[in-house]
Amino acid sequence: MAYGEAFARKIHENMTIDMVREAAKRPHVDPVVTVAIRRDGSVESITIVVSSGVPEIDDAVKRIVHSQVPYRPFPPALAQDYDVVEIRRTWHFDVAVRLQ
Repeated sequence: MAYGEAFARKIHENMTIDMVREAAKRPHVDPVVTVAIRRDGSVESITIVVSSGVPEIDDAVKRIVHSQVPYRPFPPALAQDYDVVEIRRTWHFDVAVRLQ
């Protein structure tokens, strides 16, 4: 749970809405995205579970995730039990990028 929160915090603190500002003005739903992170902080995969309905937004989510690589390596206790963790969040675009 703490690792997932650190992932979301990194996105919140380092992203601006500029990457999707125009696309986010179009009618859309908040996309639900699963990001699989390897123990070294690299991204294994990004899965759009629920599309926004706007391809530019879905593509921007992927660009945003990749732009923040590497993520923090797993802490020892997590790395002892897991090679990969999946973090699923709902992405909301308004005046900022927010993961819920």
